[in-house]
Amino acid sequence: MTSSLHFSWELSGSGWATCRIWDGSTKHRDSVSYCTNALADLLKGMTGLYGPHGIQRFSFDLEPAEARWILHRRNSDVRITIRHFPDMSTSFEAPDGKGTLVWTSTRPRTSLAHAVLMAAEKVWRTHGEDGYLQKWGMHAFPTSELETLRHLHLAADGCALQH
Repeated sequence: MTSSLHFSWELSGSGWATCRIWDGSTKHRDSVSYCTNALADLLKGMTGLYGPHGIQRFSFDLEPAEARWILHRRNSDVRITIRHFPDMSTSFEAPDGKGTLVWTSTRPRTSLAHAVLMAAEKVWRTHGEDGYLQKWGMHAFPTSELETLRHLHLAADGCALQH
């Protein structure tokens, strides 16, 4: 296992974002709807990896499908599992195993957190808070969630990469 992990989050239209993750051998892409506060949920899931709970879950609305991310931390590594469910309105409480496995990889927490942090910062630099709200529609840019992740990542991971 290498630590290489790439993640991107791009506002791709009014109320839509394209989320991509790849680990050097496999890739995954979803078109995420503004029906949930998706970027904030992602950042909160990442910050949860620094707390006492070893598993974090969050979902993206793909209209109508659900993309559920399950992050399982074990020591300094995180197993990332993405499962799809056909209809978010009926699957939100369904057990993880009922969804179709669409992507999985295990990477160091520092690599995952750094990749997500850099992607969120790029969204902020590209659009700013006003531009993000105008393009995303229902939710403001998750500034406090971004700052919390940055603080935890730098304090706990000792990341030597540029921030």
